[in-house]
Amino acid sequence: MHGNIVAGNVEDICLPEGSNTLPRSIVASAFLAVTCFAMVFMAACSLDAKPEPTPEEPAAPHVDSGSGMAFIEPFDDPTEPLPMARATIRRGESEPDIVVNPSSRLVLVNKERNLPPDYAPEDLVRPNIPFPFEGELPRMMMRSEAAAAIEELVTAAGEEGLVIFGSSGYRSYETQRAIFESNVQRRGETEANRFSARPGQSEHQTGLAMDVTSPDVGYGLVQSFGDTAEGIWIEENAHEFGFIVRYPRDSEHITGYAYEPWHLRYVGCDHAKIIRDTSLTFEEYMQER
Repeated sequence: MHGNIVAGNVEDICLPEGSNTLPRSIVASAFLAVTCFAMVFMAACSLDAKPEPTPEEPAAPHVDSGSGMAFIEPFDDPTEPLPMARATIRRGESEPDIVVNPSSRLVLVNKERNLPPDYAPEDLVRPNIPFPFEGELPRMMMRSEAAAAIEELVTAAGEEGLVIFGSSGYRSYETQRAIFESNVQRRGETEANRFSARPGQSEHQTGLAMDVTSPDVGYGLVQSFGDTAEGIWIEENAHEFGFIVRYPRDSEHITGYAYEPWHLRYVGCDHAKIIRDTSLTFEEYMQER
């Protein structure tokens, strides 16, 4: 007959007489030792136990205590070394975002995403292309990479008997302010903002845009340029040189601006070809990435 094992105590265990067994005190001591070891092992396991991992939450914006602005970290795409469209500084719901990647070839500038007022590219040069006016003016300039590309584009068009002139490249924040205010006086603010950008919202400030024209339209910036031989050639070939027609037909509800067949924006050949092949606007392309 065996005694009972009571929690915390080991009672005497009765053994038949003459059995070849260990003394009861040794058995009891051994039992206590095993029990204590088990309890210590279970406690250690419970300390090492880790909770089930939870889905990673997006990092909260870092708030600059000095300016009160929230900086959102750029999207980390290992295949794209340039900062993406999501890299912005939030100023508040009632005002546009300020981009923090103004020098990127893929900087997205529009009515909701402003360039810093003091931004000016450091590598502005004058491309070797014809202009319908004389002088050395800032509007003749582009960033060096874009300038080299527009030279190749104009040369290639010329080899096919087409004549493309540059009309307006880089514009400072203050120059854009003067242009917009002039257009508002002539057209009213709503109509002016269909074809003219407010200061800080113009791609010309990036140094990556060039308005082009031709003698067939009197060197003007008019939608009929898109129907000229030069305009048609640009629509079909600009992407080969890294440019897109930034404001295509029937896209004002996306881009915020009316059709501008003269406005070329440099994004690099790889991106320009994808945008051309998929018929996306630049806004849609950046959202897709």
